[in-house]
Amino acid sequence: MKDNFNTNTNNNDEWLTPPYITKELGPFDLDPCSPIVRPWDTAKNHYNINQNGLYLPWGGRVWLNPPYGKETFNWISKLADHKMGVALIFARTETIGFHKEIWEKANSVFFFKGRLRFYYVNGERGGTANAPSCLVSYSNYDTMIIEKSIKNNKIVGRLVKL
Repeated sequence: MKDNFNTNTNNNDEWLTPPYITKELGPFDLDPCSPIVRPWDTAKNHYNINQNGLYLPWGGRVWLNPPYGKETFNWISKLADHKMGVALIFARTETIGFHKEIWEKANSVFFFKGRLRFYYVNGERGGTANAPSCLVSYSNYDTMIIEKSIKNNKIVGRLVKL
């Protein structure tokens, strides 16, 4: 099994969450992986690359769209330990990190139907992602919010409770 998460073919490190997702699942208290310049807020508080949110304290409900690559599962591990929030990652279910940090620790995983279209930091919509995406919840509360969003047809896919 591999542990590399990156399928980025455009050499772009900043892919923003489609705004309807954080709007539907929020509000969030912290986004520890926010771009320096962002077209919209994803949480009440934001850490960017200059602050390195992986090493700062997290409080409240966290929205996590981590950098995709070798560090992805370090971010996921921190969210698993924090136990309050939702992560948006590629559905790389075969990776060692997915088995260790998600299958063994998460409350639920929501698999989107189809592939998402992320956004650039200038607010423009990008192309279709190179891989399927999923939401990972580490609490009953966050899973409940995802379930409500499914019921209201705000997000489309399949929820797996763990």
